[in-house]
Amino acid sequence: MKRIGIFFFILFTVNFLNAQTKVIKMSATKSTDFGVTYFLPKTVLTVQAEYSKTTQKAGPYARYAEKYLGVKEQSVVFEDRVFYTLNAIRVESKGIADKDASYLVEFKSKTTSPFVYLTEDGLICTINADYIPESVNNNKTATAANGKELTSLSQSVFTEEYLTAGSITKKAEVAAKQIYKLRESRTDLLTGNADNAPRDGEGMKIVLANLEAQEKTLMELFTGTTSVESLDSEFEIEPLTNIDKEILFRFSKYIGAVDKDDLSGSPVYINIKNQENTDTQEIVDPKRKAKETQSIVYNVPGKAEVEVFYGVNSMYKNTLPVVQFGSTQILASSLFDDKKVPVKIYFYPETGAIKQIIQ
Repeated sequence: MKRIGIFFFILFTVNFLNAQTKVIKMSATKSTDFGVTYFLPKTVLTVQAEYSKTTQKAGPYARYAEKYLGVKEQSVVFEDRVFYTLNAIRVESKGIADKDASYLVEFKSKTTSPFVYLTEDGLICTINADYIPESVNNNKTATAANGKELTSLSQSVFTEEYLTAGSITKKAEVAAKQIYKLRESRTDLLTGNADNAPRDGEGMKIVLANLEAQEKTLMELFTGTTSVESLDSEFEIEPLTNIDKEILFRFSKYIGAVDKDDLSGSPVYINIKNQENTDTQEIVDPKRKAKETQSIVYNVPGKAEVEVFYGVNSMYKNTLPVVQFGSTQILASSLFDDKKVPVKIYFYPETGAIKQIIQ
């Protein structure tokens, strides 16, 4: 462990933002020499593959759709099948505690009520300042199917002629005639030509909805049904150096996202390119500096251009912060010389970078 100073007595004041985020307030006391251990993070890239599962069911009268209803072939499902489509790629830069980057932070013994906020994993959030975690947004939403599978047909939809038809061809012909009758009944209602039409608007809505439902049920006997389910899978990669066309995972149109070693799918590649760090601060060796003075070690994250592509299609391209491509810096100890007015420091827990210093 790299010793930098600040010992704290740990008073566990836990604030819950939600089930996934928790921070701990740790106050400094004499009993532990005014110090606490904290970790700086390292970056892990979380890649989310968003894809859809399409299920198609053929209707029993699919080959009669154009003959009896004029429905073109491209609008008809002729065979049952399931296929998957890769729709989008999202990449997030996530910070996790680097167990090889632990430090001790130290206050002077007479400093007024010093305290620090850490995440549950020990990442530093603030010094001498209250901290409220930002909302966690997983961008995951439960999605219902966009279509319905062929359902049980209500007996009221069928006429006696349909039920007694002796062949598939005859049944298809009768079902088509019933569809035209339903359409004619709906037209009569809308134009005011129907006998015994509902007198109030609400009653009219109910009758029209019933006619539409019956027509849809009969139409599905010809056109079939298509339902779409939204799915996602996550993959992680820890960037240490530049990465050129590394297989992140594979995708199969028959089973969806699979592991990179599963040859049933086609490869999805990732490129990670270290961007030049334009920060002009002097890079100081934290081990050497820590021996000379009481200090706070923090990160100056670098940037990486991240691109994910599938086949010839670029699915994602953006610049993201990456701690491993940056540098480690030391905060001047003179900031803490005023014992009556403590300096407040806010960090970005995900990167270990300083967000704000208030004196």
